[in-house]
Amino acid sequence: MNVNVYQHFRKEEHSFIDLVKDWQEQVEMQYAPYLTDFLDPRQAYILETLIRQNGELKFKFYGGYEQAERRRALIFPDYYIPEKEEYNINLYEIIYPIKFGMLSHGKILGTFLSTGVKRESLGDIISDGERWQIYIKGEIAEYFHLQIKKIGSLPVRLEKRNYTDMIVAKDEWSLEHTTVSSLRLDNLISNVYNISRQRSKQLIDSGKIKINWTECTRPDFTLDLLDIISVRGFGRIQLKAIEGKTKKEKYRLLLGILRK
Repeated sequence: MNVNVYQHFRKEEHSFIDLVKDWQEQVEMQYAPYLTDFLDPRQAYILETLIRQNGELKFKFYGGYEQAERRRALIFPDYYIPEKEEYNINLYEIIYPIKFGMLSHGKILGTFLSTGVKRESLGDIISDGERWQIYIKGEIAEYFHLQIKKIGSLPVRLEKRNYTDMIVAKDEWSLEHTTVSSLRLDNLISNVYNISRQRSKQLIDSGKIKINWTECTRPDFTLDLLDIISVRGFGRIQLKAIEGKTKKEKYRLLLGILRK
């Protein structure tokens, strides 16, 4: 791996860069496609950046539906034509007694991860307010089907669905432009939710912030392209584009915002 590549990414992302390099080498040596686990948008951006530097390889992303946030990547030789079935993604609906309680994204994810699998095995979790569905890596879907019998205190069962049975998600992202003095985590949270920097630091210190599904307790964490920030009790933010700077050296940003 060219050392110069690392300087464009965070230190904690270097291990993922090495992983992508290994995938590339495997495709080149075996002349066969390689299918990744589910990637978050930031990981997908890194993978795309690296593979575009290799003219002999191509890639495509798919997460079970066109607007998916978490997607699997297929890396393949330039002559190969992939089919959607190769992404091996299963859609399951979580059946539960609605009259006895409600599910939530956090409860569902926590229950699935408590079985010992990694987040990378799971795609998007979607809901219309009552019904819940989840995209799962096909290689281990049957394992979840056998393991998941309760979420919280509610009895549940997983039923496989065709893609045509996908529910229409209730959550709606809005696109918003803003300017910020820096790309610090506490600064962006303060700007988006119109709260004080002190309040945003309290949220971060109390473990209520995740960046790309990993808890972050650093107010000075520098955000980058396609990061997703989850703010418990407020919603989520995605840094969709850094559109340059103003005359006063402020960053112009395009954000995707999901408000609770």
